[in-house]
Amino acid sequence: MKRDQVERRLLEVHALLVRARQELAVAEEQLDVFLETAEETRIRSLVSETPLADRDWQDAQRHAKAMVRARDTASARVTELERAQDELLGKLVV
Repeated sequence: MKRDQVERRLLEVHALLVRARQELAVAEEQLDVFLETAEETRIRSLVSETPLADRDWQDAQRHAKAMVRARDTASARVTELERAQDELLGKLVV
């Protein structure tokens, strides 16, 4: 790959990496909220001992687990882009 092609691709990957890091930060903030909500509904479920409260807790847990998966996906994307960026930087040095 020619140097100018590598530099162009490096700029593209960098832009994608910036965006992916922003998405990861948002996902982590949302996950914190979902985990806090799940914990609050768990406590409410224990205190009230009603089927409705238990269902609310299960729903909150499901949402938190889904958010964990979304955060993990975003994190994997950042790792993938960092690896691609490292490879491109290696091509520039060589």
